[in-house]
Parts: sequence; C-alpha cells; structure tokens
Amino acid sequence: MDTSSELQATVDALAQPGKGLLAADESGPTIAKRFERIGVESSEENRRAWRQLLLGTPGLGEFISGVILYEETLGQSADDGTPLPELAARQGIVPGIKVDKGKLALALAPGDEITEGLDGLGKRLAAYRQQGARFAKWRAVYNVSDTLPGLAAVQANAEALARYAAICQQAGVVPIVEPEVLMDGGHSMARCAQVTEAVLHEVFHALHRYGVALEHMLLKPSMVLPGKDAGHAPPSEVAMHTVQVLKRTVPAAVPGIFFLSGGQTPSEATANLDAMNRLAPLPWRLSFSYGRALQEPPLLAWRGDAANAAQAQQALLLRSRLNGMACLGKYDAAQESTAS
Repeated sequence: MDTSSELQATVDALAQPGKGLLAADESGPTIAKRFERIGVESSEENRRAWRQLLLGTPGLGEFISGVILYEETLGQSADDGTPLPELAARQGIVPGIKVDKGKLALALAPGDEITEGLDGLGKRLAAYRQQGARFAKWRAVYNVSDTLPGLAAVQANAEALARYAAICQQAGVVPIVEPEVLMDGGHSMARCAQVTEAVLHEVFHALHRYGVALEHMLLKPSMVLPGKDAGHAPPSEVAMHTVQVLKRTVPAAVPGIFFLSGGQTPSEATANLDAMNRLAPLPWRLSFSYGRALQEPPLLAWRGDAANAAQAQQALLLRSRLNGMACLGKYDAAQESTAS
C-alpha cells in the first residue's frame, strides 16, 4: 500500500459515524494529578493497570475508533503479555501517539507559550510505527486575555503544527492538529471566538504552505466557550458560535473535526457536541477526542482497586456511548443519570 492509500485507510478508520477518540495520552505530571484526586500513587504499574483497564473495556470499539497513547503506554503490555496498542487494535480501535514534548514560555512574549518536539520527530515516528501507532497528535496552547495571544505566538505555533503535520504525512502517519484556545480566565465568548478564528486561520495558512494534504489530517480544536471565570453558556450558543468560526476557517477537505473537552464536565462536553451536530448538514464530521470528559467517571469508579475494574469499564462504555450519540445529534440528556 502506498503512503497516500495508507493515510486514507487510517483516516477512514478514525472518522467513522458515531465514533470518536479516547485521549489517554496524559503526561506524567497530569496523570499524577488525576491519580492524586482518587488517592492512587502514579507509579508505572498503576498507570499500566489503568490504561489496560481502559483499552480492555469490552465493546469499547463500538463507540471509540482510535486511542491517543502516551509514549510510555506504547511500550507496555497487558497482564497476559499482549502489547497495549494490540489490545486496542483487537477491538478495531486504531492506536495513535502524542508526539509533542510539551510547552514552554515563548521568548520575549510574556504570557505566550510554544510547543516543542520537532527535533528528531521523523526518526521517532518510524519507531512508533513499529510499535503499532498509525496516527499522531501535537498540541499547541493559546492563553487568552485582552492582549493574548500575541501575533508571534499565533504564527509560531501554526508553523510548528504545520511542520509536524508534514513530517507525519511523509512518514505515513495521520496527523491530528490540535490548537487549544484555553478556557482559563474571565474572557467573554466573543473574545474566545475572535482568538479561535485568528488561530485556525493562521494554522490552515501554514498547513497550505507546507503542502499538507488536508484530506489526510484531522483537526482537534477547542470549542468556542466563555472563560471559566465568565460563567456558563448554553449548548445552543456554544454550537452556533463554534460552527460559525469553523465555517469561516476550516476547509471542507478536512474529513473530521474531533473536539477536545478542555476542562468541560463530561455532560457539558457531550451536550455541546450534540448541539453542533444538530446544525447539520456540515461539510465535516464533528466528533470527540476527549480525555478527562471520558476518563473522569471510570477513574472515580476504579479508585486504584482491581475489584472495581468492571464497574469502571461500564462507566467508560456508557460515557462513550453518550458521546457516540452526540456525534449523530441524537444525545438524550435524560440518560445522564444512567451514566453518572
């Protein structure tokens, strides 16, 4: 199979109707914080046990088409010796890998950040492919205020995202491009929309400059939301503003837009996605790539105890099914009581 056909096959496997992605690629510090909330030590064995529980959930492949893994997880195995990427693949879930190396302050731009990890990326991708990864993810973050992000941050992160995407496609790996406009702060929904539009506009300009095939990539943006300190917006409003920004900036050639949850509660993330899909027809498939919004209910059920594994898996399956329905615009909030 040539590279183009391979990329197309991966995109087709990921962008299936009624399915989305499980983001299980938390860095060491992030998963340590989540484990701390349930009184579990973030040891390598506990992380392995948790991610085995997620990927081994019976029936998960009915609603989850792909899983984003952390580098550590790509090399770990289940209790019976099955590599964790293979455990996912057995359910028809495509394994992917987070490839960026985290963010740091952008020089001479107070409050702005840049993501690193381009050096040696091509070689790392070759190794990840050997371990079963068929797609990758790179996250850029944008802090929001009256003056942030600055133009330098918007341009530098767009350039890095485009370079990453081009390197991925050359290696036969589908890139997920993730520009996250952060919810932190008291900014208005209008300010979030303004920043998101500027960010996405710049990202697609850069992707075009680097010759990235839009048909062979996926977008993982944040929704247009007011800042955490600015109150709550109803799903209909989130949907209207988010879709308006997407229509202004994202070419129809992009096959799928997989939203991040970005600090929303599990039910908020599902309701907002559902409201967007009720605005059909849209040129792209709108889906989810949720981390905490999928993992929080099973994590609270598990609490580090193997005896709770089945209950935790049931919580993950229910949450995944609700999001699968939201992808089709058929989510029913009345089912939340069953999933809680």
